[in-house]
Amino acid sequence: MDTTTDLVKSVSITNLANQRVAVVERVRAALDLLTEAEQLARAAHLGFPRLVVDDNYGCRGRSTITGEYAKRDEAEAAIVSVIDTRGWSYLLSESGLRTFMDARAREQWNKQLAEGDVPELTAANIEATFAQLYGSRGDMFERGVLQCFRRLSWDYRTNQPFKFGKRIIVKYLLSQGSTNHRVTDELDDLIRVFCVLDGKPEPDHRHGAYCFISEARQARQTQAENAYFHLRWFANGNGHVTFKRPELVEKMNLILAKHYPNALASEAR
Repeated sequence: MDTTTDLVKSVSITNLANQRVAVVERVRAALDLLTEAEQLARAAHLGFPRLVVDDNYGCRGRSTITGEYAKRDEAEAAIVSVIDTRGWSYLLSESGLRTFMDARAREQWNKQLAEGDVPELTAANIEATFAQLYGSRGDMFERGVLQCFRRLSWDYRTNQPFKFGKRIIVKYLLSQGSTNHRVTDELDDLIRVFCVLDGKPEPDHRHGAYCFISEARQARQTQAENAYFHLRWFANGNGHVTFKRPELVEKMNLILAKHYPNALASEAR
């Protein structure tokens, strides 16, 4: 029985884990044959190509062996690392949980995947990992709302100090004549929050804030908008973000109130 289907609905975890076992078994058999062939070649004073494992197309982890002779066990470890890393990346994408992750959780996952620092891709490990992620998705999402608030609203004199209002000012939207990737990444986090609160799927990052701002600037415009806010920028590089969905802003403020109850009560008085 596949008990983890509800965690990653589009994937049979049991089947994936079984397929992983089959792949690893064949890798081991292939390496055993290569080792046997090399031994026979040496005994007969014949040549044999060196075994190089190059996973630059995948992860860049500690198991990478490139440009040198790979020992049998090292080669197996490097190959299995790529197999498992790609599997975890696929599951995370299919689960939809990345949408609920705040920037810190995403960065941690991206770092682990880039370095191949992942557990063995077994059904037990998958179930435990995604059950934990699924259970903490609400906390991760609220943490993301708080991070958006602190980065986009907290320190600016004209913004309200304890909640999102009708408008916020973002500094350095334009830097040295170019659209600032750091600020547009922060706006993308805000868009992601709005999408979750609105029950909509997370937009493709290729069509995020950087893209629609750059397209507007190429058309010599000084403003752009999406479903959730109108954005206007000025010669000093700052941008004014005016929210279009007050009911979603109120939902964000309820999350802020949960984490800053004393500050909001003080403001109300």
